[in-house]
Amino acid sequence: MSRFTGSTWKVSRRLGFSVTETGQELNKRPFAPGQHGQKKIKLSDYGTQLQEKQRVRFTYGINERQFKKTFEDAKRMPGITGTTFMVLLESRLDNLVFRSGFARSRQQARQLVTHGHIRLDGAKASIPSIRVKAGQVISVKDTSKDLVIIKDALTRVVSRPEYITFDDTKVAATFVRLPERAEFLTEIKEQLIVELYSK
Repeated sequence: MSRFTGSTWKVSRRLGFSVTETGQELNKRPFAPGQHGQKKIKLSDYGTQLQEKQRVRFTYGINERQFKKTFEDAKRMPGITGTTFMVLLESRLDNLVFRSGFARSRQQARQLVTHGHIRLDGAKASIPSIRVKAGQVISVKDTSKDLVIIKDALTRVVSRPEYITFDDTKVAATFVRLPERAEFLTEIKEQLIVELYSK
């Protein structure tokens, strides 16, 4: 399945969930797009589970194949599958570039990574799906520190999650520890995704 390139605002309205985590998509029109968007539709159990999966998939901007592979990896790891799965997604390099404030969206973060602007422990990292380990440092290539999109994103940072520390002098972020489930996307009910894939 190819990368989704459509309107994330329409997706957010369809799912009733802000996939950009800003809430802007639902401020003006908090209902699904289209002629019949304001009609209330009762979802089946399967529909509810599928909707929850789509919320997570579009939030992290990954395709079906990557989503399922990450879930299978989580199943093989110790601990609660749903929680482990969400932590694995949160530990992706493109997501942490976004959380660190180098980009204003995950889509923009993914572009910075694939274009070679990001360094992981000082080495070039051009694969957005790299799983960052606790203690690793994410920084910007020296020649890319003056990029307008990076400077603009950094000036707009209001706060960062507690599992990331930022060094303003080095323009680098450290992934100090794995996040706890209560620290991100608390609206998501990952158990529904586990139930969906257990069928």
